[in-house]
Amino acid sequence: MCDQTFLVNVFGSCDKCFKQRALRPVFKKSQQLSYCSTCAEIMATEGLHENETLASLKSEAEKVQKKKAKRHCFVLHQVAERVEALGQFVMKTRRTLKGHGNKVLCMDWCKDKRRIVSSSQVCHEHAVTMPCTWVMACAYAPSGCAIACGGLDNKCSVYPLTFDKNENMAAKKKSVAMHTNYLSACSFTNSDMQILTASGDGTCALWDVESGQLLQSFHGHGADVLCLDLAPSETGNTFVSGGCDKKAMVWDMRSGQCVQAFETHESDINSVRYYPSGDAFASGSDDATCRLYDLRADREVAIYSKESIIFGASSVDFSLSGRLLFAGYNDYTINVWDVLKGSRVSILFGHENRVSTLRVSPDGTAFCSGSWDHTLRVRGMVFCFPVCERREDG
Repeated sequence: MCDQTFLVNVFGSCDKCFKQRALRPVFKKSQQLSYCSTCAEIMATEGLHENETLASLKSEAEKVQKKKAKRHCFVLHQVAERVEALGQFVMKTRRTLKGHGNKVLCMDWCKDKRRIVSSSQVCHEHAVTMPCTWVMACAYAPSGCAIACGGLDNKCSVYPLTFDKNENMAAKKKSVAMHTNYLSACSFTNSDMQILTASGDGTCALWDVESGQLLQSFHGHGADVLCLDLAPSETGNTFVSGGCDKKAMVWDMRSGQCVQAFETHESDINSVRYYPSGDAFASGSDDATCRLYDLRADREVAIYSKESIIFGASSVDFSLSGRLLFAGYNDYTINVWDVLKGSRVSILFGHENRVSTLRVSPDGTAFCSGSWDHTLRVRGMVFCFPVCERREDG
């Protein structure tokens, strides 16, 4: 049996010329009418200027599309060809933090730049033992007086911090958020009173910390949401999320609506991070690439990849200036990319298993990476020495 398609013509009286002809549906001021083909074409040309036809308008539209495509054909590294190349790098491991008995999955800096919270099967700051395995998300409150964490228990719990190490912090925990699947990421907003969460149930949510009330939910991903990042502006009301549906989505926290969406990755998006200015963001994916998206241009502007890199990128973050992009990979390495040039400028070794998380310190002087080798490594930040040409006298 073969498929057959039949075209059905409806005959009747035209609503404009009243002649008995084959009719087609047209809409005029939201009202559906039945016009013959002649009257439908006349109606379509009613708003045209002198010497304008449908064919000329179509030709003009095609020219505009070609100009737009030509304007968008440039990528960031082509525009930045004349920018001075980066010079020598000095990166040293300042401290290796040991204490986890299992894979390190997440970490976050306190704003005082001196303290770090990290998570594996337990959440470490004052070594909080969680009632579940795989604490997949953790975050420091802006004040530094509380931490939030969660994972396979589907909850986001907030713990107040004290300097008394003998105090039972677990007794003071507050369950703030509850999803229907695992908690993959969390981040306080610009105050301790609200927190954003992402989950394997395909949603993100905004919660009130004090009451545990759901303030806003964000639906749009077609699979697990794996990561999120809040816009850097203190008055910003947007955040970006990425997930297993290969999409990166920008959300308005006030309306709960997706305002921009990007789908150029070929596999799960494991990490997203805003550019320091807030005008762009980077993503890292299991497709072994990192990508940069310009929110003003509403498009991808750079891809950071090499043929020799075949393992997925698990975490990304920018240097304070935004010139460098740090990316942790599943092959145990950290690749450092020149954001403007699109080239790799350094490879950092040291971890003995996949790099699962990476964050630059708030003052930009250091960055910390966590790994499945149960350790965290704090490295001194990059120092760049411009490459100067030697000039000979005479």
